Amino acid sequence: MNQVFEALGQRWKKAAERRGVKIEEPVLDPKIAEELLELARVVAHTTERRFAPLATYTAGMAVERLREARAEDAGATAAFIREVREELERESPPNGGGGGTGGRGVREPRAPRGPATRHERSE
Repeated sequence: MNQVFEALGQRWKKAAERRGVKIEEPVLDPKIAEELLELARVVAHTTERRFAPLATYTAGMAVERLREARAEDAGATAAFIREVREELERESPPNGGGGGTGGRGVREPRAPRGPATRHERSE
């Protein structure tokens, strides 16, 4: 898709090899990438922004399980992700309402935490 993801694919392959496993470099199809980005957007705006990466991770797991059960091409895989994303969009409140913004586009302050840790004090 682009150099960033090509390099990342090589890193995944090499990391697997260091564990004694040979895998093909993961390749990110543009159609699937677009659907993953849209899924991340919807989750970030309808729940908590920090859940977006985890949502795309679960999408990846679901796609792999679908492929194990039945081979799918990139278009069918993108449609699979889109189906779930569109369900989330239909179920979300109007005007977003998530992402920790209180529906105003401004992040609400977090509740105060306990005393700062030694690491936090040194920064």
